[in-house]
Amino acid sequence: MTTASITDLSLVRQPIDRAHGLGNAHYTDPAMHDEEKRSVLGATWAGLAVAADVPEPGDAVPLSFLGQPLLLIRDREGAVRVFYNTCRHRGMILVEQPAKIEGAIRCPYHSWCYGTDGRLVSTPHVGGPGRNTHEGIDRNLLGLIEVRSHIWRDVVFINLSGDAAPFEEMHAEAIARWAEFDRPLFHGGPESRYTLNVNCNWKLAVENYCESYHLPWVHPGLNSYSRLEDHYHIEAPQLFSGQGTLVYRQLTDTDGSVFPDFADLSPKWDTAAEYIALYPNVLFGVHRDHAFAIILTPEAQDRTAEHVHLYYATPDTSAALRIRNADLWRAVFDEDIFVVEGMQRGRHADGFDGGRFAPAMDGPTHMFHDWVAGRIEAGRAMRAAAE
Repeated sequence: MTTASITDLSLVRQPIDRAHGLGNAHYTDPAMHDEEKRSVLGATWAGLAVAADVPEPGDAVPLSFLGQPLLLIRDREGAVRVFYNTCRHRGMILVEQPAKIEGAIRCPYHSWCYGTDGRLVSTPHVGGPGRNTHEGIDRNLLGLIEVRSHIWRDVVFINLSGDAAPFEEMHAEAIARWAEFDRPLFHGGPESRYTLNVNCNWKLAVENYCESYHLPWVHPGLNSYSRLEDHYHIEAPQLFSGQGTLVYRQLTDTDGSVFPDFADLSPKWDTAAEYIALYPNVLFGVHRDHAFAIILTPEAQDRTAEHVHLYYATPDTSAALRIRNADLWRAVFDEDIFVVEGMQRGRHADGFDGGRFAPAMDGPTHMFHDWVAGRIEAGRAMRAAAE
């Protein structure tokens, strides 16, 4: 059976009051997961990491995304770049652990060396003992293979297929929506980053984040002051979806102090906050005094790593307050784990048909399902045309 016949995507793409959710195979089948790697995650701008992971020139971090060995690096000029972590000679992995590149990136196999900008700068003995050049080896053509990347709100996005529209063009609506927050962000440091390893398909984390419908039952503490009726939908078809709240309460320190606000925000942000899933795999939150980004890394069809990063308007906020804020958000995100893991287990029910959407409450989640289905259909069409 082909993946094309496993699910009926036409049912997913119906209006919300008639649509089915994505079928079980989209959450449990390794073949479907592989198809989504190509058509959904690899063919657009996916979140990989944050620029704060490589704060200084020469900082390098090896990463794996969709099975691809990648190297995140800040070059000597201060630009953050992404390369395949693979030597152009024999395909050896170049960097095994996070490192400070003091000179060049040296392959441990035959010592070919690359600059932090990816240029091949040294090929020892390539022409024989003591001969470091050869007419058949053009260093200008054998630099590291760079992966197309873009940084927005400190998140490093990559386009593995290389053919997506420019990020600024594709996500102009999201950029414009939060233009007031287009100012420096300061990562909160070690206490403001953590990873949650969750036994669910990556899409379930997106679906849950998109909607506020579950707040009264899953997040009673949060719902006690930011109630379900205080929330509104955010819907940008084929781009992003999520929720906003009209009631945001700043965290207060023991002495009554709060985090500094981002400068020059309009009055609506005095009491509001917004949370969007930028398709496919980055969850953003903005508030008057802090922001966060959650990068979802699919480890398998039933395992996801959620990398959480918190940011502030100034670099010198209270460490104690940052720790409290990180703990509060972690408690909220932890409350979601049993839900997404429960849905993952539920997707093994052969009789489950993908479910339905509550028309008044599930618009943002239905929008995500429709986007995924559309990406899969587009990928299948492209492959069929190439055959």
